Amino acid sequence: MVKGFFVSDDIKNFKFDDFGMKHALKQAGKAFACDEVPIGAVILNKDGKIIARAYNQVEKKHTQLAHAELQVLHKVTKKLERWRLNDCTLYVTLQPCIMCMGALILSRIGRIVYAANSPLFGCNVDKYEWFGIYKDSLPLIEFQEKMNR
Repeated sequence: MVKGFFVSDDIKNFKFDDFGMKHALKQAGKAFACDEVPIGAVILNKDGKIIARAYNQVEKKHTQLAHAELQVLHKVTKKLERWRLNDCTLYVTLQPCIMCMGALILSRIGRIVYAANSPLFGCNVDKYEWFGIYKDSLPLIEFQEKMNR
């Protein structure tokens, strides 16, 4: 499930990943400018096009449900008019928490790529027993460490 450090033999995926993460970082910058915890999220379709983007708005909306991942899930499901996202990839600047990971698993998202581990609240799918319910539909989760180029 969790691949560890991101290494891709597929140039197309590498380009999509670089593109997706750059846009997630832009969203994190927006959160930072609003005095929020700087977390940004972007969802790309299978062709590498941005479907939705969002950033953390917990302080602004006064609710813990305003995490970037939940905000972007809400936007993408509204735009696509469906909740199953098995053909989509989420790019997020910080490892999702257990609340967000639960929503992502329920959405059947195809893949999650995050830029930084969250030792305090990060959810590691391998740690939890998902009761076999979603055994065959757990997302591929990759940690993408930005290499100096």
